[in-house]
Amino acid sequence: MSRIVGIDLGTSTSEIAYIASGLPKLIPNKQGKLITPSVVHIGQNGDILVGEEAAEYLFTRPECTFMEVKRLTGSDEILKAHGKEYRPEEIQAMLLRYLVKCAQDHLHENIDRAVITVPAYFTDVQRRATAKAGELAGLHVERIINEPTAAALDYGLSNLKECKNVLVYDLGGGTLDVTVLELFEGIIDVKASCGNNHLGGKDFDEIIMRHLAESSGVSIPENDERATMRLKKAAEDCKIALSGENEYQVSLPFLFTNNDGKPVSVEKKVRRADFEEWVLDKVSSTKEPMESALRDAELNNSDLSLVLLVGGSTRIPCVKRLVEETLGTVAHSLVDPDLTVARGAAIQAGLLEGSINNEALVLTDVCPYTLGTAPLSDGLFGMRKVFDPIIPRNTTIPVEKSQLYNTAADYQTKVRIDIYQGESSDPQNNERLGELELSGIPSARQGKEQVEVTFSYDMNGILQVKASVVSTGNQVSAEINTQGVKAKAAVDLSQWEKANGAKQARPLIRKAEKFINENKDAGGDIELFVERLKEALILGNRERAEEIREQMLLMLDAFEKVEKLLS
Repeated sequence: MSRIVGIDLGTSTSEIAYIASGLPKLIPNKQGKLITPSVVHIGQNGDILVGEEAAEYLFTRPECTFMEVKRLTGSDEILKAHGKEYRPEEIQAMLLRYLVKCAQDHLHENIDRAVITVPAYFTDVQRRATAKAGELAGLHVERIINEPTAAALDYGLSNLKECKNVLVYDLGGGTLDVTVLELFEGIIDVKASCGNNHLGGKDFDEIIMRHLAESSGVSIPENDERATMRLKKAAEDCKIALSGENEYQVSLPFLFTNNDGKPVSVEKKVRRADFEEWVLDKVSSTKEPMESALRDAELNNSDLSLVLLVGGSTRIPCVKRLVEETLGTVAHSLVDPDLTVARGAAIQAGLLEGSINNEALVLTDVCPYTLGTAPLSDGLFGMRKVFDPIIPRNTTIPVEKSQLYNTAADYQTKVRIDIYQGESSDPQNNERLGELELSGIPSARQGKEQVEVTFSYDMNGILQVKASVVSTGNQVSAEINTQGVKAKAAVDLSQWEKANGAKQARPLIRKAEKFINENKDAGGDIELFVERLKEALILGNRERAEEIREQMLLMLDAFEKVEKLLS
């Protein structure tokens, strides 16, 4: 069997590594560099270019050059080049093939096995899409490993005797992960993970782009992809420069030609203080995932022995400052922010293939999301579906858990089991992964027959579901097929007050929250609608927000009438 390589398949850059003499070693690309831009160019004749060669076409042929594809992982987005359509995992596969070819040329051997990293907060859909990309690249994906866990492996291999609680803050080009773990004499025990799959350095670039355009009175035509790419590159250069300098001069002569045929340029001096003010909300939003991960791990700030910074965006001074202010301790970059994830992936590969002693280094990880079903529940306002967790978030994996359900109707002979992933008690706010249909239930009165549903979640973070009739043993099972299921973007409900329509909705939301606080046992239904209303406001769905508002008013009125009768 071939050796196993470790691959960091990143938003901005990607790296590949292997184990040599018990230690991780990065493999250079065709330009002799350890870091490869995650850019793919498809030529007219079907030729594929990857990395720096592809990046050169971002300005001349942006319509068939792709970057930041990782942010589309698991979505139903279609990418087009020369009249041909590609799914995101197909583009990712092109990048993986290039990295593997570099490894084969460097090691002079065939490579067809890999460990690939993903953000800890990647969903089941996104993990399967990543595994699919590996498969399309001709790889057997031995393990999908979380990026902050990989970074912890890299640190842990050099610090096997340490015993400490560690928080890994991983802010890359496109995603944020916060992971809390315990190191104990070679054991790396992940306690909790939290994050945001839609926050990273690329979001900071877009903010700079917007301010550069607005301050210069520039509006780039929608179809001018070349000008957009030039502005994007200037924004990225500005961001990187301001990590070490107090100001940076952006100069983009002849950016595009306006409707009058006159050239338009952008000239702007940007101060670090300006940049930090622009990105303040985005950076501050990373505070909640840190606090959430600590809560889930049942630890306080004072329990942390080490805060480890990972990902290129942690080089931004205000990011490091926010982490330190939130956690009340110094944050360290003890590993290379750009290379540590690939090194950790190689270490996991070494543990699997035996080139690293798996008794000296032991790893446990967790399921980052709650997984469950949506059975019918008889509530105050009639029968409705509620989310019933089977595997709670941050459960140590691999794990298998079961739940028993009674038939919901007389003489029911089959049942559809809907599979969801998320944290809301309302299944509509969670991500629907798929379904199973179990037939052959003996005909009987409501509640007389039972169905057992079993969830198995493996080390790759991939879910298998089985359902069986308790009385007969008749069963059905499947690895949940999420092909074509779009990953649902996380909505930060704490930002609802900044949304359009928030002012009008605020009195009702405050009234509902007051009711929830005063009526813990009866506030569940109201809490669901508060979550729905906040989400609708953030997403700008006015019609949905109005519908929910009317339902909340009816519910609160009903509760008030009941209270008057009881008093």
